[in-house]
Amino acid sequence: MRDVLRVPEGERVDLSAFPADATPAGPSDKAAALADTARMGERLADLQERLYAGSTSGDRRRLLLVLQGMDTSGKGGTVKHVIGLFNPSGCRIKAFKAPTPEEQNHPFLWRIMRELPRPGEIGIFDRSHYEDVLIARVRELVPRAQLGRRYGQINRFEKSLADDGVTVVKVFLHISYEQQRRRLLERLDNPDKHWKFNPGDIEERALWPAYQEAYEIALERCSTDAAPWYLVPSDRKWYRNWAISKLLLEHLEAMDPQYPKADFDVEESRRRLLSEG
Repeated sequence: MRDVLRVPEGERVDLSAFPADATPAGPSDKAAALADTARMGERLADLQERLYAGSTSGDRRRLLLVLQGMDTSGKGGTVKHVIGLFNPSGCRIKAFKAPTPEEQNHPFLWRIMRELPRPGEIGIFDRSHYEDVLIARVRELVPRAQLGRRYGQINRFEKSLADDGVTVVKVFLHISYEQQRRRLLERLDNPDKHWKFNPGDIEERALWPAYQEAYEIALERCSTDAAPWYLVPSDRKWYRNWAISKLLLEHLEAMDPQYPKADFDVEESRRRLLSEG
């Protein structure tokens, strides 16, 4: 899946060329996807435990999943259905909202660095530093020259993470304009979901073309060998969850974390326990 969904480095991105309801290299249908996702859960949990265990003996490696996408694209759903396959004690989840006054007084990457996963952890960012080249671009929150420099800053930052043992998995949840409207209407039709609806979402839809362009630029300029982007069609929730689970599995298997060797005499400890009265 890494090869299938990866955004090639340096190539122009046209999101209209990627159907948001596609299921590249996926299971044949929803039932098969749900079953396969469930099967992956046991292997993911095992790899997570190995990653965490390795950190107790000095292994600094960790994984960071970055989720970006338009409203209703499924960032929260991914956290619920995919990250739910892991042990929560080994996860560090952060949802980035609008910057606070304190955060605005620092460089834009400051608040990101404070939330990075520690060795042995799996970090999940619901939105991320990319907001500072997405909404900042669409809403013209910073001068264009400053915005242009941020892409290079992001690439250098992510390269430094990779050099420090962080496997960065960046996922763009790609949904269609029509699917977003359906999901917003579902929230309006269900009183239990009114809390998730913001009338401002309708205003944001008017800026859809500008956001698509902003995402295309970010995907083009910031898909690197150190931290590539993966484009996941997300109109079908079952495919989204399966594809991200598969991406995480492939990355963790490539990391191949191992349980640390015992730093004590195993047989002596066994002898002492068995010799107890």
